Amino acid sequence: MQTSPLSRRSAVFVLLASLNVGLMPMAHGETPTPDAIVGVWEADDGTVKLDMFKAGAEFHARMLYGNEIVEADNVTFKKDAKNPDTALRSRSLKNIVVITGLRWGDGEWSGGSIYDASSGRTYSCKVTVKDGKMLLRGYVGLPAMGQTRAFHRARA
Repeated sequence: MQTSPLSRRSAVFVLLASLNVGLMPMAHGETPTPDAIVGVWEADDGTVKLDMFKAGAEFHARMLYGNEIVEADNVTFKKDAKNPDTALRSRSLKNIVVITGLRWGDGEWSGGSIYDASSGRTYSCKVTVKDGKMLLRGYVGLPAMGQTRAFHRARA
């Protein structure tokens, strides 16, 4: 009869350790639900405030505040002067929809576009939520070729 090199105590330890490793992802938060991004979010540096909302199967965001879209008085909104569509250059940047087309899947919102009014350019974007933070990534081509901004839920 062959004996196991593990004692009963060691076997119990290995079993408990493997269970803990399997439960670790749950300890860091549950997978977000599709509507988890709906609401008002503020950039961690306080320069941008977005109202994320759902329209059909897609998620969009309205710009509530941005330090680059208001005049020096921090009250008056600038015009969309750099928009490539000349017909839109006279509109106010107040409450314009800057994020469109995000769709939920595989634990993230992807396939969207984000409009940068300060340059008049539109970029691809995706969103993830981790540890209560919304991470918005704008990019050109591949997500690796971009920049991520962290947002927290704005207080009412």
